[in-house]
Amino acid sequence: QVQLVESGGGSVQAGGSLRLSCSTSGYDYSNTCMGWFRQAPGADREGVSAVYDNGATTYYDDSVKGRFTISRDKVKNTLDLQMNSLKPEDTAMYYCAAALGSCWANGRPWYSERLYYYWGQGTQVTVSS
Repeated sequence: QVQLVESGGGSVQAGGSLRLSCSTSGYDYSNTCMGWFRQAPGADREGVSAVYDNGATTYYDDSVKGRFTISRDKVKNTLDLQMNSLKPEDTAMYYCAAALGSCWANGRPWYSERLYYYWGQGTQVTVSS
C-alpha cells in the first residue's frame, strides 16, 4: 500500500523559509514523476513543482520559480520542497503527489491533478505579512 506523508509546514513571516518533506512508503520511484500542489481557501488546487525520476528534470510554476526548489532522495524515499522568500500569497495547504509514470502522460502535464495517482493528506503553510 502506497502512503505519502507530508511534514514541515508551519507559520512564517514574509521573506522567511520553510522546507516541506514528503515521506513515502510502498512506492516505486523508478521512472516516475512526483509533485507538490497547493490549495488556498476558496481556490482550486494548483501545481507548484514536480520532479521526474532522479531529479534530472524539474518543473516549476512561474509564481515560485527562483524561490522554491524541489528535490527527491531515492535512498531515503523522500520528496522535499525548499521554499525561500515566502510571500503571503504562498499561504495554502500543500500536498505531495505521486504519478505512475512520467511528468507528461495522456495529454496531462505535470501541473494537472489528473496525472497523479497517489496523494498525501497535506501540510499547512501560512505566511504573514
